[in-house]
Amino acid sequence: MPSSSSNSAPFRPVRPVVRFLEIRLIGRILAEAREVLCTLGVEIHNTNALALLGDHGARVDGARRRAWFSDELIDLAIGRAPRGFRLYDVLGQQTHDLSEDNVHFTPGSAAINILDGETGAIRRPSTADYVQHAKLVSRLPAIAAQSTALIPIDVPEAVSDSYRLYLSLLFGEKPVVTGAFTIDSFSVMKAMQVAVRGSEAELKAKPLTIFSCCPTAPLKWSDVTSQNLLDCARYSIPVEYISMPLAGFMAPVTLVGTLVQHTAETLSGLVMSQLANPGTPVLWGGSPAIFDVRYETTPMGAIETQMIDCACSEIGKYLGLPTQAYIALSDAKQLDAQAGLETAIGAALAALAGINSISGPGMLDFESCQSLEKLVLDHEICQMALRAVKGIAPRDDFPAVPHFEELLKDGHLLISKHTRRYLKDEQLFPGRVIDRANRARWQEEGGLTLGARAREEVTRLVGDYVPSRLSDAVKTELTRLMTTDARRHGLETLPHAE
Repeated sequence: MPSSSSNSAPFRPVRPVVRFLEIRLIGRILAEAREVLCTLGVEIHNTNALALLGDHGARVDGARRRAWFSDELIDLAIGRAPRGFRLYDVLGQQTHDLSEDNVHFTPGSAAINILDGETGAIRRPSTADYVQHAKLVSRLPAIAAQSTALIPIDVPEAVSDSYRLYLSLLFGEKPVVTGAFTIDSFSVMKAMQVAVRGSEAELKAKPLTIFSCCPTAPLKWSDVTSQNLLDCARYSIPVEYISMPLAGFMAPVTLVGTLVQHTAETLSGLVMSQLANPGTPVLWGGSPAIFDVRYETTPMGAIETQMIDCACSEIGKYLGLPTQAYIALSDAKQLDAQAGLETAIGAALAALAGINSISGPGMLDFESCQSLEKLVLDHEICQMALRAVKGIAPRDDFPAVPHFEELLKDGHLLISKHTRRYLKDEQLFPGRVIDRANRARWQEEGGLTLGARAREEVTRLVGDYVPSRLSDAVKTELTRLMTTDARRHGLETLPHAE
């Protein structure tokens, strides 16, 4: 019989976890990735990065634009990288602790399309769509960060990077997961962050963004991405390495083989960051996927893709590093059952794996499309995943007899002191998108489909938008910086944004 002694140690919730790799296999994957880097090397199309590696003892062939790493350089980088870091909103308040098994969700980034909630058509997004997305994210508490989620077509491509960050900082308070597709755009994006923080030193102390830096499979870094990596390191702006091996196409078909390639590509980025500035905050991240040879697509909702994502995180955590993954998204083209099931499985697995930054909510169509309606549904999925990882622990449940005496006496516990105290802590009450009414009430309230409820919720939340509390002076400076950058590329007036 279990002891009911009041002297026994208190019960603590057990955090549920999922693991795909045994420790010995992680060690072998790392060893093989090191061998690849030291034997085959990496193609790097940036003279600054090659020079940096050469200055620190790597073998470099400038003519072939190739560098060979060493175990010493890899060990040095792993040792220098922080074991976690924090993010702060535009007001300087902490929003993220990216360490251990803490989990945070952010929408997927850089979608070239949007699913129009009114027409059901997939189309190119505009500034108005971006602003609506930023306003919506500001109203979703389980989405911890913004992302530069959409690429508006009403500004020149040359200013697209800075413009998306500008709109995010203007209309939202949450930190931003972003990135640059050109070398020139980094300077204005950094200047915007300094304008918000007040100084480079304050930006370093309270990071506002994470920049995605993507190597090209197999084992290659472009000129732009390499320079972005070095520029971020120079100012201690956090980066997430987004290695994207495609199993069976641009990577070995086996999941383990793909993990070896992802590990090698990510280690190469880690070395460059830590050589450029020891202690640069980083996320061991990625967007690997399988390749479906039947359709020549890269399904992000495939269970094998999700398994690779979780396994990548296990390898990063084995090295003591915070992690990221593109997961909790779908390849569906509409807000349908496929969209829900793929996103839900991915979000649950990612949270159970303890991935620190989970990128993907709102995304459809192989990372190419954002949907505001899907984002409000995904917000419910994120809340469920976050509730699950809190686990189960007693809350004044022992001794149990008094509770059952009250139940037998009153016939229910609806208004008991115990219920009133713990109801909201124990049970997650979803928003209006999720239907929990009985059929009669559902019919009385209009018999709305999931899509219709999601559209109503988007309208309600955007309508309840509260403007950012960033000072008018900073907003004016952001607009000045953006206008100056736009005029350099032939855009005299920024699109109207409200």
